[in-house]
Amino acid sequence: MMQLTKKLPAQTLTRLFALLAVLLIFLASGAEALAHNVAEGDKGYIQESSGALILPFIYLGAKHMVTGYDHLLFLFGVIFFLFRLKDVGIYVTLFAFGHSATLLFGVLTGISANAYLIDAIIGLSVVYKAMDNLGAFQRWFGFQPSTKAATLVFGFFHGFGLATKIIEFDIAEDGLVPNLLAFNVGVEIGQLLALGMILILMGFWRRTGSFMRHAFAANTVLMAAGFMLVGYQLVGFAVA
Repeated sequence: MMQLTKKLPAQTLTRLFALLAVLLIFLASGAEALAHNVAEGDKGYIQESSGALILPFIYLGAKHMVTGYDHLLFLFGVIFFLFRLKDVGIYVTLFAFGHSATLLFGVLTGISANAYLIDAIIGLSVVYKAMDNLGAFQRWFGFQPSTKAATLVFGFFHGFGLATKIIEFDIAEDGLVPNLLAFNVGVEIGQLLALGMILILMGFWRRTGSFMRHAFAANTVLMAAGFMLVGYQLVGFAVA
């Protein structure tokens, strides 16, 4: 990973604080949509469903991923310095495998954990990836943790977080396995769609001279967003 040590000019700092303010307002106003919460209409549909409903659950899975900004923030950090599609494919596959494994395992076994704590760890995954992109671990500890292993491990937590939320819905046993598999397929489809949009935007940005100039600021904002997610979830855990 590239190490970014440039100091931020005053203009960039102003933009950074403005973006942080927007993020803070967004998080404060969208409390019900945070982390792995599901829209009330979708939640009601899931709880009332019975039998195999393949296409609707594919749609719900894709919708969750496309609107799940905790996943998108992490993926943004993962691909930030990946310039070859082969590398993007490797890391996204590791994340998808981890996410799918714990999603299926958690729901089918009924094993769950406190949703606030799991989502706080997911917020930490965003912080970790931003710090990794900034070269913090190499400078602080003198070694570079395996980025592939970290992507897989945090994929496990992302999937387990969603499994914990789905278990709360008490889905009908009739059609559970095909519906769950369809939902997971939808999640992966949504991930590919979201990733495609991110890669297109990143491709345009990387062709400009501002990419490396603003890479430090972008990852600082990413880290701040992760800390906000962590803070929100820990507060929720404390007052729950």
